[in-house]
Amino acid sequence: MVAAIDKAIRDREHLLVQAGTGTGKSLAYLTPSLLVDGPVVVSTATLALQNQLVEHDLPRLAAAVEPVLGRRPTFAVLKGRHHYLCVAKMEHADEEAPTDTLFDDAPPRTTQWLGEAGRLGKQIQRLQAWADKTQTGDRDELDPGVDDTAWRQVSMPARDCVGAQRCPYGAECFAEASRARAREADIVVTNHSLLAVDMLAERHIVPPHKLLIIDEAHELADRVSSASQAELTPDAIERSSRRSRTLVPPAVTESLAEAADALTVGLAETPAGRITADLPDLLKQAVTLIESATRAGLTAIGDVKSDDPDPVRKQQAKAALDDLSDTAQRLLEESAFDVAWVEKSDLGSGRRALVVAPLSVAGTLAQGLYADRTVVATSATLTLGGRFDTVARSLGLPAATPAPAARSGEGLTAEAPPVAGDGWTSLDVGSPFDYPKQGILYVAAHLPRPQMSGLPAPAGEELVKLVETLGGRTLGLFSSRKAATQAAELLRARTDLPILLQGEESLPVLVRKFREEKASCLFGVMSLWQGVDVPGDSCQLVVIDRLPFPRPDEPLAAARAAAVDANGGSGFASVSVPIAAVRLAQGVGRLIRSTGDKGVVAVLDSRLETARGYGAFLRNSLPPFWYTTRSDVALGALQRLAGK
Repeated sequence: MVAAIDKAIRDREHLLVQAGTGTGKSLAYLTPSLLVDGPVVVSTATLALQNQLVEHDLPRLAAAVEPVLGRRPTFAVLKGRHHYLCVAKMEHADEEAPTDTLFDDAPPRTTQWLGEAGRLGKQIQRLQAWADKTQTGDRDELDPGVDDTAWRQVSMPARDCVGAQRCPYGAECFAEASRARAREADIVVTNHSLLAVDMLAERHIVPPHKLLIIDEAHELADRVSSASQAELTPDAIERSSRRSRTLVPPAVTESLAEAADALTVGLAETPAGRITADLPDLLKQAVTLIESATRAGLTAIGDVKSDDPDPVRKQQAKAALDDLSDTAQRLLEESAFDVAWVEKSDLGSGRRALVVAPLSVAGTLAQGLYADRTVVATSATLTLGGRFDTVARSLGLPAATPAPAARSGEGLTAEAPPVAGDGWTSLDVGSPFDYPKQGILYVAAHLPRPQMSGLPAPAGEELVKLVETLGGRTLGLFSSRKAATQAAELLRARTDLPILLQGEESLPVLVRKFREEKASCLFGVMSLWQGVDVPGDSCQLVVIDRLPFPRPDEPLAAARAAAVDANGGSGFASVSVPIAAVRLAQGVGRLIRSTGDKGVVAVLDSRLETARGYGAFLRNSLPPFWYTTRSDVALGALQRLAGK
């Protein structure tokens, strides 16, 4: 992997590298990065990996190469502005006026509200004390932390910032100081969300660089989609109205209130889900009112100037109106390249939103990701069906030729024709794990094809047999909360094993208990399918209830599949199957986390064996476990693991 990255840098050719857990891929991409002239940017999807790089891998590497290089390489973390304390907002943090923009998130004025306001006030006092001591203003250094509501009162989203030149506190800005450190560092560690924003902002945030390393690259397209997504909510309009009320005529405030009311009605009358034709009349009328009111507000506010009495608050008001105006115009355009949907939640406050997102971000990535730099994308799950094609297309790279990807030791194989400026190669470095000897992939092919949501009775019986045979030590990955809950209730009724269910306690607490209590089982949904790292004999059985295809009510996936169908292709094969393949590979990857691990992955969905075409594709996207459809073989292996 080191040699492949070094070659990609010299040849100025992009590289996709699949590197499984335990391969040491972070050191493999950091080492050649130190020989690059100028800063190298490393982007990660998760905070856990970012912390691992900054707190462990980079300090060790810097110390190791100092005698060779004759100097100690430097590194810095670059985060979005909202991760840092804002000195300008801190100056107003003790102005406890509930109608002020500072407390936009405060609940209605009830006894509960008074309690929340008191708690919020105490947290802000602690933030003020911390502000006098901190050198970085980085939220991650605040221990103990504060909740999101409190942090929003003292941080500044990028869209609300007036910039260091116009801000009276620009010279003291923690976010600007972090960017200055990044410009001087050899290696800059950032995250996919900020990288996506940087691309959309024409690359004005991340320091100029010649090499970009994207770890956990399978997550990047989704992060770019999220960064390109926008929404309208009644609450956002009301907050915008409050922020601008002293800067605009009363008529504008009244227009914003009318627009918020119209949107409330339109959302109430429109079913949740994707809007497949024109905007419904009530929503179109509401969006038109929003566009008109926000445009009037922006005209009234005018430009933000350095000699304004309070440029920060003026910029906040203008930014809020600007976001609403842009989103309203985008929705009214009803572009064929956008997808719109109504989102409704019955939890908590009963959130209602009109959302718009790009149908595809491959074009955005093709235009914004690769120019003037070499990109190395790596992950444990970059090949689907044994090839890099699908992930490469999702990352905006050109289509591949039929040549297979190289395995480590076989040399590099180009999967794409040598297109000028778009050339890329791929490499699968393999794994230190002996998957056929360490694990079994058991597909319960005798079970009926899953139909209804929830956990079917035959699958439940199979689950009980598997878990009882091993005596716990089971991570259950379910396609729905209903199925996970039914599984937990079934195991609690039929066994004496400790059953941990996602949602009953915080996820870190559940994972810790699962790791420490050898006989326990942990059941949950999508957030458990990746990021849970429990090596050893605490997790020797991973059960997956059904293939993780996107639900029909997932608007973006449904729209993308429909677009492929409309062009004569198969949306299911082109969209749904690759999504399921990545999710399934991530879930299966929870079993073998070290060279000493052994266990069984049990898939209770017979389609992985019986489905023609995509069943084999999905199996080829997984590590090469010893494969069986025989229940007695799986149960026998579990008996041996249990020492029975």
